[in-house]
Amino acid sequence: MASSIGEPSAQALPTGALHPVAASRLRRTPGHPDRVAVGTIVWLASELMFFAALFAAYFTLRNVTNSFAQQDNLEQSMWEWGASHFNMPVAIANTAILVLSSVTCQLGVHAAENSHVSRSGSLFNVAAWGMREWYTLTFVMGAIFIGGQAFEYASLIGEGFTPATNAYTSAFFLATGFHGLHVTGGLVAFLLVLGRTYLARTFTHEQAVNAVATSYYWHFVDLIWIVLFGVIYFVR
Repeated sequence: MASSIGEPSAQALPTGALHPVAASRLRRTPGHPDRVAVGTIVWLASELMFFAALFAAYFTLRNVTNSFAQQDNLEQSMWEWGASHFNMPVAIANTAILVLSSVTCQLGVHAAENSHVSRSGSLFNVAAWGMREWYTLTFVMGAIFIGGQAFEYASLIGEGFTPATNAYTSAFFLATGFHGLHVTGGLVAFLLVLGRTYLARTFTHEQAVNAVATSYYWHFVDLIWIVLFGVIYFVR
């Protein structure tokens, strides 16, 4: 018996597909949350606990070393010494790029949810961009952030600011380094999402869910960096 109008059939053959595609991969099942998206949120909750532990260690080290500095009547605490080595214009510009990448990522999500995979006009017509263009731009901005972080690391190490210098430098490289690894993981996720759109002959709901889940992760690492940036670069 044929399915009624508006009900997805068990299998469908969308334009460009070589074989029937399960209806569950083509559209969302009403009343059922997407397991990939839910799983991503649960995993990010565990990652939040990991970064909370890093923040706790950072504040503990800062309080202990500042207490020693006051007891020894030092003119400059370890944290003030460390802050004097930062290149604030570079750090602020790098942070702005990462924050803006969340905007471009969300525009890509909007395109994916509307099955707008690729641009429908000129490359210079931003309004016609699809998920591929927005996610590619997000990837580039994320890569620039990692490049900026590498440049900052090189400058700091050249000034004797290394992970083994003191407790402050150890905390700095531990916190920012782990965040950088998470950003790199996000870049790999973008490549996988983009690559899949080129390998598949049709854009399915399953791919859209993966794109949304990737955006969850990207917004998470952006938010963590905003807090990390404020704590390390401004809180004294």
